[in-house]
Amino acid sequence: MNTFRIALANLRFPTTPEESVTLAERAIVEASIEHAGIICFPECFVPGYRGMGKKVPPPDRAFLERAWSAIAAAAAKANVTVVLGTERVVDGALFATALVISPDATIAGFQDKVQLDPSEEGIYSPGSGRRIFHTGPLILGISICHEGWRYPETVRWPVRNGAQVVFHPHFHQAEPGSYVPSSFADPANSFHEKAALCRAAENTCYFATVNCASAGSPTTSAIVRPDGTLLSYQPYGKEGLLIADLDLTAATGLLAGRYRPL
Repeated sequence: MNTFRIALANLRFPTTPEESVTLAERAIVEASIEHAGIICFPECFVPGYRGMGKKVPPPDRAFLERAWSAIAAAAAKANVTVVLGTERVVDGALFATALVISPDATIAGFQDKVQLDPSEEGIYSPGSGRRIFHTGPLILGISICHEGWRYPETVRWPVRNGAQVVFHPHFHQAEPGSYVPSSFADPANSFHEKAALCRAAENTCYFATVNCASAGSPTTSAIVRPDGTLLSYQPYGKEGLLIADLDLTAATGLLAGRYRPL
């Protein structure tokens, strides 16, 4: 067995961009205390996801660069790899993205959100391309929110290219009258958490989905095994880190590798 410990930061939505950095720094310290090798944050956690009634200040490239630098310093001090849900401004266009920071504080790269939800089209620009990242024995991919729920190929591609786990930063809060779950993938709930089970099983990989903690949230942070069974999940609405040990030998990518285009 070749195990690797991961942490998912199931944190409250930050009240300000500055608080998002403070919360991220604290979570990185906690992940280090728990001996996790990597921590993943929800979608656009820094400075906060735009849309769904959330009021976030206008994009600020200088703030983002300061925030990334501070979080990189925290990652180096804690010796933890960070998958940071954030945003970035490129040639005047705003992208929802995930920034991967290595334990030595270097920037490993970005995975931009390629497949946007229709509600996001007036806020973010679609990215292009996919990539994988390495940290120690772990190879990882990233599929952001809408991508992972509805576009299986965004998970299949990194697995076919060696990823053992695909991280899924997302943001999902309760809507008026929506079902309030108490157990993961409840049949009465929406399709989203069932999709998480499918993404793992159809690719023989781990699927690690991470959301903000909020009252009545229809989805929570969870880790699904390569056979599509649930490894663990965070209680709904409870703030904190979800910690799990992954057996990397189980993530064979077998079914992803057998895929042939129609």
